[in-house]
Amino acid sequence: MKSVDIYTDGACSGNPGPGGWAAILKYGEFRKEMSGGAKSTTNNRMEITGAIEGLSALKEPCKVKLYSDSQYLVRAINEGWAVRWREKGWMRTKSEPALNSDLWEILLGLLEKHTVEFIWVRGHNGHAENERCDKLAVAQRDAHGANH
Repeated sequence: MKSVDIYTDGACSGNPGPGGWAAILKYGEFRKEMSGGAKSTTNNRMEITGAIEGLSALKEPCKVKLYSDSQYLVRAINEGWAVRWREKGWMRTKSEPALNSDLWEILLGLLEKHTVEFIWVRGHNGHAENERCDKLAVAQRDAHGANH
């Protein structure tokens, strides 16, 4: 199984508002940068989308270290929140639905294909790949916020 590092980030102006996501995939000397965005979204949706897009770009099952500065994303997977929400019919509590269930469903499906370790990194702290992802996501956020 190939070992791949994926770095992801999301950015949003307003909540909801224009947003962007980014992912950088690294496998040996191979490097691929990806980004996209939406006119009306949330930061959390963009963080999850970055992870989905990065993992979706893999053409075969891989062993992945996925780095994100989103505690929401990393903790939802590492602490089992997303799996529990799905088990409870996408409810956080008896009366409170889990947000972003459409994206969590896709991400959990990808985690069945790949072996993924989610690693939290502090944002805006000089981590080169995280800083690059932030620049890509912010550029997409700005592009999707422009009045075309």
